[in-house]
Parts: sequence; C-alpha cells; structure tokens
Amino acid sequence: MPRPIARVLTLLELLQSGGVRTVAELADRLGVDERTVRRYVGHLLDLDVPVESVRGRHGGYRLAAGYRMPPLMLTDDEALAVLLGLVAGRRSGLMTDAASETATAKIRRVLPARLRHRLDAVLGSVAFTAPAGEPAVPDASVLLAIADAVTHHRPVAVRYTSADGRQSERALHPHGLVAHSGRWYVTGTDPAIGEDRTFRLDRIAHARTLPGTFDPPDDLDPAQRLLIGLATAPYRHEVVLRIRGSAEQIRTRLPASVAVVEEDGSWSRVELRVERLDWVPGVLAALDLPFVVERPEELRELVAALAERLAESARRTTA
Repeated sequence: MPRPIARVLTLLELLQSGGVRTVAELADRLGVDERTVRRYVGHLLDLDVPVESVRGRHGGYRLAAGYRMPPLMLTDDEALAVLLGLVAGRRSGLMTDAASETATAKIRRVLPARLRHRLDAVLGSVAFTAPAGEPAVPDASVLLAIADAVTHHRPVAVRYTSADGRQSERALHPHGLVAHSGRWYVTGTDPAIGEDRTFRLDRIAHARTLPGTFDPPDDLDPAQRLLIGLATAPYRHEVVLRIRGSAEQIRTRLPASVAVVEEDGSWSRVELRVERLDWVPGVLAALDLPFVVERPEELRELVAALAERLAESARRTTA
C-alpha cells in the first residue's frame, strides 16, 4: 500500500478514537506537516467520510455524524473481539443468524490475509459447552424505538402477543431494556393502572412513540425488576422456605430469576413460584443447609421421599 494512502487510513483511525484532534497533534502522529494533514482530511471528505473542522484555540478535526458509517479501522485485538462477540450473540439468541453471518462476512472480507487466517483458527477451534440459544430476537425497529423512548422518557404504544397467543395494544412508560438468558425484555409502568409491567421484545410486533414525557422512578433498576418479576410470576405452586444461610449462599443454587430471598438474621426467607416441585428437593439437598418447608405440604413429602432414596442408596453395598 502506498505510504500516503496508509497515512490517510491512519488519520481515519486516529479520528475514530473520538474527540477533537488538533492539526499539530495529527501532524506529529503522522510524521507530516500541517498542510499535508489538511490535504489528507480532504481525501477523507472526498470519500464521504464526515470529518468536521472545529475552530477556536483548541480546534482541529473530529468525525461528525454522517449519513453512512465510515470505514472501520480495527486492530488485531479489536477484530477478534468483534467476531467473537458476533459468534456469542448468535449462540445466545440475542441476534439472528442472518445478521450475524452477514456482519461476520463483511468484516472478514476486509481483513488482511494474515489476520483472517489467525481469526479463522480461533473461531474454528472454539467449542461451546451449552447448545445454541433459542432464537428470540426482537425486530430491530422495535428495539431502537423503545431504546429511544427509554433514553428520552417518552411513552410508547406496543402491539403485543402474549404467551397464549392473545394480541393487544398496550401503553407503556418504558424504564429500561434488559438482556436475560438469550432474550430481550423491556420493563416499565402501565400508566392506565400504575403497575409495573415486563414485556418480551420478540413478542412486540410494533412500537410507536406517544406524545409527552414521564418521570422515571427514583429507585430505577430495570434488571432487578425483571428478575423479581420472573421469580414472582404466577405458576402452579407457591413455595415458601426458611433456610439457615445467607442470600449469597442460597443464590448459588437459586438465582434471582428463580427465587426471592430475604435475609433475617442467620436464616433467610425464600419464595419460589414453580410449575413443578420435583426438582426442588434436589436443589435443597445440593445447598446442604438446614431448612424448613413452610408450604406446600406436597413438597415436604417429596423431600422425605428423596431422603429415603438417598439413605437406601447409602446402605446398598452391591449393584
């Protein structure tokens, strides 16, 4: 590559790092005079790269928001980070296979052969212990519209399909977006009834910003609200336990998305809402902490049955 072109690309890389760069600083970094820097800026402008001139004592050049994304200059580490991020996002279900594959292909096309072969070696040798996530990717226009509403505290109207297939139009004061277990969620308040709501973004077909603004609550923590909402969702069984241990100990087996834990001295009160009880005794045994089942009675029987099976296996000497 001719040196002037290499320097123009280096100039672009410097500007992409953010902020205003003075002409003197750029000249020093590029090893040229200030007049040449201005000529290189002209080359970038000819390529429709939106370089903005900033006047004043601390003026210079910076990248301005343009109608298209300028060429990206990535180091080896940055290129690896982007490609691994695309792979991880696709496997976790947070992006579509099509979007991830086309983005990966575009980046690989512009990489030098040396770097492309090294990255292919990394991607080809990576193994995953968990299967790829279930595709539950929201529409990009929905994600961007709600993110903008969250930032500017604007109400939105959403067209939502519930788990049982019922469709409805909802109004929402969105507080935040949360990515959890391969899915996107939006938490907020239903202004009609003043209650907290959580919606899966992949079940929202359309999001429309409404007039006006709202004041978000002071104790805003969208991620915590989502986890509490998941842990307290209506299921077939409501389980209440007393476990002698700290919340940190209990969370090793019962995460915040599954159980609500309140510490009370050396004991903690634990609430779960579950569709099935058969897995709970095994989790309690794995915790290896003293516990009391307050309800339901059926869980006591399942715990006792597991204890009998374990005792029988402990006494067994032959297969």
